[in-house]
Amino acid sequence: MSVVKNLLAGRIVEDQLFPYPQLRDKDQEVLRMMVDAIDQFLAPKHEDFKRWDREAAQPAEFIQGLRDLGLFGLIIPEEHGGLGLSNAGYARVLSQSSSHDSSVSLTIGAHSSIGMKGILLFGTAAQRERYLPKLASGEMIAAFCLTESGAGSDAASIRTRAVKQPDGSWLLNGEKIWITNGGIADLYTVFARTSSAAGKITAFVVEAAWPGVSHGQHEDKMGIRASSTTTVSFADVRVPAENMLDVEGMGFKVAMAILNNGRTGLGGGAVGGMKALLALATHQAQTRMQFNRPIAEFGLIREKISQMTVDCFAAESVVWMVAHYIDAGVEDYSVEAAISKVFASEALQRGAYEALQIAAGSGFMRDYPYEQITRDCRILTIFEGTNEVLRLYIALSGLKELGKSFGDMKAAVDDIFNNPIKGFGVLTDYAERRLTQATGVGRDKILFHLPQLLREPAGIYERYTVELAKACDFLLRKYGKSIAERQQALKRVADIAIDLFVGLCVLSRAATLAATPGESGKQAVAMARVFAQQAKRRMANNIRRAERNEDEAMNQLAGFILDKGSYPWDVVS
Repeated sequence: MSVVKNLLAGRIVEDQLFPYPQLRDKDQEVLRMMVDAIDQFLAPKHEDFKRWDREAAQPAEFIQGLRDLGLFGLIIPEEHGGLGLSNAGYARVLSQSSSHDSSVSLTIGAHSSIGMKGILLFGTAAQRERYLPKLASGEMIAAFCLTESGAGSDAASIRTRAVKQPDGSWLLNGEKIWITNGGIADLYTVFARTSSAAGKITAFVVEAAWPGVSHGQHEDKMGIRASSTTTVSFADVRVPAENMLDVEGMGFKVAMAILNNGRTGLGGGAVGGMKALLALATHQAQTRMQFNRPIAEFGLIREKISQMTVDCFAAESVVWMVAHYIDAGVEDYSVEAAISKVFASEALQRGAYEALQIAAGSGFMRDYPYEQITRDCRILTIFEGTNEVLRLYIALSGLKELGKSFGDMKAAVDDIFNNPIKGFGVLTDYAERRLTQATGVGRDKILFHLPQLLREPAGIYERYTVELAKACDFLLRKYGKSIAERQQALKRVADIAIDLFVGLCVLSRAATLAATPGESGKQAVAMARVFAQQAKRRMANNIRRAERNEDEAMNQLAGFILDKGSYPWDVVS
C-alpha cells in the first residue's frame, strides 16, 4: 500500500519518507539556466500581465515567446525534441513562472500537465512519433477535454459520445466546457462515452483542425483571466481508429492517471505563488510605517509572515516528495498526489489573504498585485478535482484497504476449520494490528533516526498515526459500507491524513536541512517543530470529533434552510 494508506492502517513506511529526495543532477543543470531565462523573459512584463488580465487575453507574440523558451517541451523526452525534465524539475519550472503570473503557468501547465500527458503515459509509438515533436516545439498546443455541463467532479456522467464506425473510426459528438487552452489549442485529449464491455468511457486524441471541431468565446472569469478558457464542441467529428488513446472503454482510468500524474505542476505553481507573496509581504512590512515604526516590528504582522513561511515550506516539502514518487516509478501515489494538491492550494489561498491584509487598504487597490493574485489562486481548490471531492477520495481510498482486512477476517473465521493455517494467519495479522493500535508496541520507530530536536515532532506523528488507525477502525465498525455517505466523518479522516503526511514530509526535509550550516538549517528544524505542534492541535480535535460531533444537528439545520430556500430570521418581526 501507499504511504498514506499505511498511515490509516497505523503504520509509518519510513523508507518511503526518509531521507528527503534530491533533484537529479541533470535537472539541476537545466534548471539553473531555465530559471534565469524565465525571470529575464517574464520580469519586465509585470505591467503587461496586469493589462492582459483586464483584456482577458495573452497576445500571440507572447505565446511565441513561451515557445522560444522551450516551455511547451518541459517533460517531453529529448528524443522527441523536449527537455526531458523529471516531474520534480517540471514542478520547479512552474514554481518560477507562477512567481510572475498565474495565467502564464496555466497556459504552460494545461499543455504539459494534462493536455498532452495522455500521449506520454498511454500513447502508442506511432502517436508519440506523430505528435510529441510538434507538442515539444509548441507548434501544437494541447488541452484536456473532460468537463461537461453536469459532469464536473462526477466525470463518469459525461454525455459526449463516440460511435464506432464499420471502418474502425469513430464519430464524435458533444460539447466540453471550461477547457483551459481551449481557444489556442491545436490538439485535444477528449473523453467520450462509448459502448464497450470493457468500460463506458474512451479517450481520444483529436486535432482542432479537423472538420466539426470548434471552440466558443473566451470565458469571462474571476481570475486567471489572461489564460484561454472556452467551450470546445464536436459535431460529427470523424476520429481515425489510430487516434484512440490506450484501449477502448478504459478512458476513466486514463483520465484519472493523467490528473494524478499532473498534480505536481499545480502544486509547484502554488509554491511559486507563495514565494512571490512572501517577497511582497516582507517588503511591505519593512517599508510601511505606522506609529513611527515599520509594521514588521509588530507581533501580529510577524505572526502572519512566519505562518506564511511555514505553509510555504510545508507545501514545497509535500509537492516535491510526491514528484519524487512519480519519478521513482512508485505505482500507488494517487492519494499522496491528492493531498499535495489540497494542501498547496489551500496554503496559497491563506497566504494571499494574509499578504493582502498586511498591505491593508493598498492591497485592496488594483494598482497593487494582491487583488489579482487573490483572484487568480481561487480556482486552485476547484479545478483538477475540487478539494471536497479529493478529501473524500483520500479517506475512502485508505478505508477501502482497511475494509478488505475486515472482509479477510470474516472469511478466515468462516474457514478456520477447513483452512486453519490461512485462517489463523489472517487472525494473527489482525490481532497484531489491533495490539499496535492499542499500545504502540511493534510499530516502526522513526524517533532515533533523527536529530535530537526533531524527535519530539516525530513522536507526535507516531502517536497520531496510531490514533488515526483507531479512529478508522471505529468508523468502519460503526458504519460499515455506509461510511461512504458519512462525508463529515470522511473529511476528518482526510484532514488527519493530510496533517500526518505533510508533517512527515516536513520532518524528512528538515532532517536533511538540519546539517546545513548557519541559520537556514536551524530555522528549518524550527519550522518542522512549529508545524508538528499546529498539526497536533488539529489532529486532536479531529480525533475527538470522530465520536463526539455536531454532524446530525448541522445536517438538520441544512435541511431546514434548504426547505426554506433562504435565511428565515429577521430582527423585524
